[in-house]
Amino acid sequence: MEIEGKVKLIGETKTFGNNGFRKRELVVTTDEQYPQHILVEFVQDKCDLLNNYNVGQDVKVSINLRGREWTNPQGEVKYFNSVQGWRIESLQQNAPTEGMPPVPPMEAFEPADNLNEEDHDDLPF
Repeated sequence: MEIEGKVKLIGETKTFGNNGFRKRELVVTTDEQYPQHILVEFVQDKCDLLNNYNVGQDVKVSINLRGREWTNPQGEVKYFNSVQGWRIESLQQNAPTEGMPPVPPMEAFEPADNLNEEDHDDLPF
């Protein structure tokens, strides 16, 4: 599944327990008639995916829905859901592609309709 929207909040990476479990939260606000503020958790090595993103940036987040069952000490069964992110992409149209020079506008190219008849057959064989 995917969520598209604007980054509202990027939390700090938090570490839990003795085994070093890491979690980082991202809030994405959807762009619809009734905008939703969706909390997405990134865990372990996926926490670092958020390092290159900023508040206000338009993003597409790939998610998995997770559900857990828990029985409390009184014997009551409770259910919990979480939204877990595993990929994030920028939706910025003006973001330059790394290593690619910008393409000049069409007006910068010369039309090819002024070729002579002799120019088309200059192959060496």
